Amino acid sequence: MERAWPEVELSGVVVTRYGHAVPTERIEVLEAAHPVPDEASLAAGAKIRAAALKAGPDDLVLALISGGGSALMCLPRAPLTLDDKVAVNRLLLASGLTIAQMNRVRMRLSGVKGGQLARAAAPARLVTLAISDVPGDRPHEIASGPTVPNPDASADLSELVERLGPQLPAAARELLLEKPERAEEDFEPDFRLIATPRKMLDAAAEVARAAGVTPLILGDAIEGEAREAGVVMAGIARSAADHGTPLPAPAILLSGGETTVTIGAAKPGRGGRNTEFLLSLAVTLGGHRQIHALSADTDGIDGTEDAAGAFIDPTTLARAQAAGLDAGAFLATHDSYSFFDQLDDLLRTGPTLTNVNDLRAILITD
Repeated sequence: MERAWPEVELSGVVVTRYGHAVPTERIEVLEAAHPVPDEASLAAGAKIRAAALKAGPDDLVLALISGGGSALMCLPRAPLTLDDKVAVNRLLLASGLTIAQMNRVRMRLSGVKGGQLARAAAPARLVTLAISDVPGDRPHEIASGPTVPNPDASADLSELVERLGPQLPAAARELLLEKPERAEEDFEPDFRLIATPRKMLDAAAEVARAAGVTPLILGDAIEGEAREAGVVMAGIARSAADHGTPLPAPAILLSGGETTVTIGAAKPGRGGRNTEFLLSLAVTLGGHRQIHALSADTDGIDGTEDAAGAFIDPTTLARAQAAGLDAGAFLATHDSYSFFDQLDDLLRTGPTLTNVNDLRAILITD
């Protein structure tokens, strides 16, 4: 933004995750925790809201938003505390809820999400430039929609409260179960998408074509359990390799979206949705000689680990067995990161400075 507007008075404040800041001259860059908020997230939420409140009727407020903002910009509704928000976030991450369901909870508990930041900036003109990381590119689901109206402001969230269980903090439970008499008056946002998962997949498809590999985009909004998605996509890949349908080799199956990992009662290992998907894919394929795959989060971080994702190839299970690793046991305990780390098959990119959700690429060779 500083490069794009060199002759215009420009000031502001943004927040990103630790280690992802870039040097700036006029815009203050803060760092905070993700995917679980911390004290820095709370300070960032307060500072960004304060900046919005200072805007006057002759000002233009530019909201630069991408996925991850739900944790990075935290401002709990009273009487919630930061500890309450941390507890809620941890429950959400282990719940198996879709991103849409998670954001219904987050918007109800926040003082900046669900359009509250836009209301703070009024009467200034506000324009949002967004990078989507959510299935369907729905504005209120990107960083929990701080600059767009909350369509679920008066929705009944009792089912989600039930799914989050008895560990949900009492203050959060009370706010989620309240039934507002009337949702806050909606407004017409000026909201523009500048990058999306579909654009990512289209770009990947062009790279494949240039390499002489036929791409098939399965969708940019794949959701559901990561391990179940691995089973389904293994079947599609095996069909392509063995029977030439839905397309013959050499081919690549591309997909985006955001799967989930539901953690049971047992203490889980280390991993994210991309490595869990890949481990399930590898186990289901059983070392198929023609199939290789990559699954990674485009921001460079799969879940809470230090890797973007991982790779598998026809030798993955054989190498694991030689190393004394039981792939099925690692999958059962959600310890996919440890499995791929011991095989040296993790993908570590560092911060990519963008976030258009997950990329899954399954290559079928001749």
